[in-house]
Amino acid sequence: MIDNFTYYKLDERIKYFSYMPANVYPQVSLGVYFVVGVVLTYQSIRSKAQGWVYILAGTAFAECLGYIFRTVCVYDTTFAMYVLMTLFLLLPPNALALVNYKTTGKIMEDSALAKPSKFWLRPKFVNWFYFASDIFSIAMQGAGGGMMVTEKGREPGKKIVLIGLAVQLFFFACYLATTFYVWRKPEYVVNQGPSDKSPAAAKRKVMVAVALTTIMLYLRSIYRIAEFADGYKGKIYSAEWAFYVFDTLFIFIAFLVYIVLFIGPNFSNARASQGTVYGYPQKIESDEATATQQSLTRLV
Repeated sequence: MIDNFTYYKLDERIKYFSYMPANVYPQVSLGVYFVVGVVLTYQSIRSKAQGWVYILAGTAFAECLGYIFRTVCVYDTTFAMYVLMTLFLLLPPNALALVNYKTTGKIMEDSALAKPSKFWLRPKFVNWFYFASDIFSIAMQGAGGGMMVTEKGREPGKKIVLIGLAVQLFFFACYLATTFYVWRKPEYVVNQGPSDKSPAAAKRKVMVAVALTTIMLYLRSIYRIAEFADGYKGKIYSAEWAFYVFDTLFIFIAFLVYIVLFIGPNFSNARASQGTVYGYPQKIESDEATATQQSLTRLV
């Protein structure tokens, strides 16, 4: 009879994964996310989107790296490959949250309203507070994920990752509350893109994209919390199908939302340089000239 120690020495894949990782699925996921990255890059360039929108494409390509490392692990799992796979599949989706935070912050900033009495509705607070919370969560998950690949660091690493994910869930909930507040208030407006029928339609498109993707990230974080709480070799960790459904598929759905409801035209450098506000070209100088001419006409 083979004891546990000998069993795990038989194959490094079982040692790290606690199951034999399936072939094909990582390659398919790699191909899908590569196509997503290419499409988002094309959309960003075509719409002359502001620099931060390119984070979407960059995140898709980072996911590709994660699945490249997972593909390698299917054939030959090493400590280094497993660490890289874990980090590149755990951390990149957090960058999608940064895009959403920036989107809401830009809407509040571009609306140019009077300084809100509530500090949590100020654009700078939204931008930096949620950005800092996401960076903190990423750092915690990265540190914990790196520790978990060693036997001694597995338990403390799990606790650090759980703290990072719990913090992220809390701030996701706070952000969703802020987002729905901005969505409900008509004074917050969004630049109208070429395919948007009206400023109201533009705002609805952007807010639906932000809300749906945040919800998908929220659900994915719940899965990750359950996975790490269940522990190494637990039922959730050992169920490979759960990873491909609650992580791979959920993140793909989020990307699909970003593609279908692409926000690049609403946050375009070209529109900003043309002096576009809320989807309408600024005609301040011509309007002032017209008003002056009318005044002179009345005087004559």
